[in-house]
Order: sequence, then structure tokens, then C-alpha cells
Amino acid sequence: MEAEFMRQKTREVTESWKGKKGAIIPVLQKVQEELGYLSSEAMETISQELKLPLAEIYGVATFYAQFHLKPRGKYIVRVCRGTACHVRGSLKIMDRFKEVLNVEDNETTDDLMFTLEPVACIGACGLAPVIMVSGDTHGRLEVDSVVKIIEEYKKM
Repeated sequence: MEAEFMRQKTREVTESWKGKKGAIIPVLQKVQEELGYLSSEAMETISQELKLPLAEIYGVATFYAQFHLKPRGKYIVRVCRGTACHVRGSLKIMDRFKEVLNVEDNETTDDLMFTLEPVACIGACGLAPVIMVSGDTHGRLEVDSVVKIIEEYKKM
């Protein structure tokens, strides 16, 4: 996205929050919702518009896992690393995703289609090993399932 577009969108979001206490988190949430992530241009604009130190804005954004400072994929692939999934081979599933997508943990493919994230638990232990792709649960996976799942989402 163009830097000026990011700045303008961020100014629109911050407009109703100027001078209000507790604005940082809701502003960060809305800007990320609008732009997909918190770019350096957006962070600088938030700092200027809310008249808060840039370090404070970054401090909040980096403290909470919900905020992302780099572009993320259209599809977020979350691989469960909980006990049941681990015992049933989630590490091999994760390794296969890394190989096929050519990324590491918490990285995004160059085409911005997929972001790969290990997560502590998805809460579907009976389906172990489990992944979620942008809210869709895929369970009882085998290493051979990975390519098929990726191809499904590439077609969407």
C-alpha cells in the first residue's frame, strides 16, 4: 500500500479519538483492521495525531500479540502445538508447511497469501493434530494433507 494512503486512513481513524484517554488500543485495532497491519507510516501518524510519543505507541503495539507490524497473509495458518497435537505429530505438520510455503514460524509468503503461526492450543484436542486456516478448522491431519490444504486456499 502507498505510504500516503496509509497516513490518510490513519488520520481518519484517529480523528474521533484526539484528546481522549485510552485511545491507543482502539486506534491501533481500527488502523490494523483498515490496513491489515501497523505500518511505520501508520505508527508515526498515530503518534502525531494523538500527540503521544512514538515509543509509547510502539510499546503498546509490541506488547500485545494481536498487533502486527509487518504485512500478513490473506490466510493465517495456525498450527496447534498443544500437548495432544504435539504427541500426534504437529511438529511434522508444521515442518511440512514451512517446506511447502518456504517460510519460518510467524512469516508470510512473498505473495502475501499465507502467514504461518504456531499456537499454544486451538481447543480441538479430539481432532489432533489440528490447524486453523483463517477460522476454518482442519483436524486429524497427516503430513500428506498439507499440500492439499494449501491448494484449496490458493483456489479461493
